Amino acid sequence: MERSAIDQLKKWKENPRRKPLIVEGARQVGKTWLIKEFAKQCYQQLAYINFEEKKHLRNLFAEDFDLNRILLAIQTETKVNGRDADTLLFFDEIQEAENGLTVLKYFQENAPELHLIVAGSLLGIELHKKESFPVGKVDFLKMYPLSFREFLLATGETGLHHLLLTDDWQTKNTFATKYTGRLRQYYYVGGMPEAVSAFSQGASLEEVRTIQKNILDSYDNDFSKHAPTKMVPRIKQLWNSIPAQLSRENRKFVYGLVKEGARAREYELALMWLNDCGLIHIVNRVTIPKLPLKAYEDRNAFKLFMVDVGLMGAMNEVDAQLLLRENALLTEFKGAMTEQYVLQQIVPRFTPYYWSKNNAQAEIDFLIQRKNGLVPIEVKAEENLRAKSLRLFVQDYAPALAIRTSMSPYRKESWMTNLPLWAI
Repeated sequence: MERSAIDQLKKWKENPRRKPLIVEGARQVGKTWLIKEFAKQCYQQLAYINFEEKKHLRNLFAEDFDLNRILLAIQTETKVNGRDADTLLFFDEIQEAENGLTVLKYFQENAPELHLIVAGSLLGIELHKKESFPVGKVDFLKMYPLSFREFLLATGETGLHHLLLTDDWQTKNTFATKYTGRLRQYYYVGGMPEAVSAFSQGASLEEVRTIQKNILDSYDNDFSKHAPTKMVPRIKQLWNSIPAQLSRENRKFVYGLVKEGARAREYELALMWLNDCGLIHIVNRVTIPKLPLKAYEDRNAFKLFMVDVGLMGAMNEVDAQLLLRENALLTEFKGAMTEQYVLQQIVPRFTPYYWSKNNAQAEIDFLIQRKNGLVPIEVKAEENLRAKSLRLFVQDYAPALAIRTSMSPYRKESWMTNLPLWAI
């Protein structure tokens, strides 16, 4: 597969002020594969240690941070000298090693010439503990499921992918039917690498769904294995409530749907745990659409999305025919899947918020911040193009760019631009 994140890794390698790199992301989004592929393309040697598998090395950093001793142990285990030029050190599942994050400070201070990457599926939880965290001593990269553009490449649609990057809307609209067909497949398959790989190699949709359910089972096992025992029931309750949350017309998160009578303070830690694992995206409301958006966020009002649209469909038992038929995205839940899809294309580059008036008479699905101002994005599942809230927003706040995204072709009007969903 081609992953756009590999370009970020190449920039990291060439940066003269490079620091040890922490790669975050949910389990099974392709972190290990990406870093090994990066090593294959850009280095002569790879010294790879997975601390989940190599239990005897979990105390490697426990007693001291003597890099000579540590590098000798790594060489003994991998038969690769980490100090050699053109060698990448890769510590996987670093959260399993005692002081695994703390040691990065000493690599940065005492051996800045080394190329070191660490990754882990539950790193977000470890990072929030803030125990001896090497502040200012590391770089970060966040991994996500495949985007729709990456899905096109993975399924052999190189021409459609390259055309998508141009400004030639006349030609792009000529291929709108092809783009739409692939987009409906993406709604079902999603962007988890194992599911995409199987689908691209001819697996049936039933086989893809089995892979997705296995991934969901592995997440469920993580809850029991890694979360504090007392928190596990609340994590599972919150996780399992997501279908009910998304099936509502107003998708603002309601704790009462997790459990009757539930209160925010009872589930705040469970919510943080799922977020730190990379399994959910929290999109907070902003009270006033002004720069910077973060200054106006209301953390008591938010929408909750999953890590991947394909996993969302699997969790909700959405039948393939409902997504692949021409006019089957019109019900409310399919609208939620469309919002999930749009969110996935946004989050690698922007922190999205949503905006609504206090009287709830107008709401913008997503609001992002760019250098030249705010961009409101209204999401429409199919051809229902009424955009009353977007029009009111434009009248009141006059953004330089306003986007409505739908299955309708590209067109630029005086007050907004309609982007096809496949081009968002």
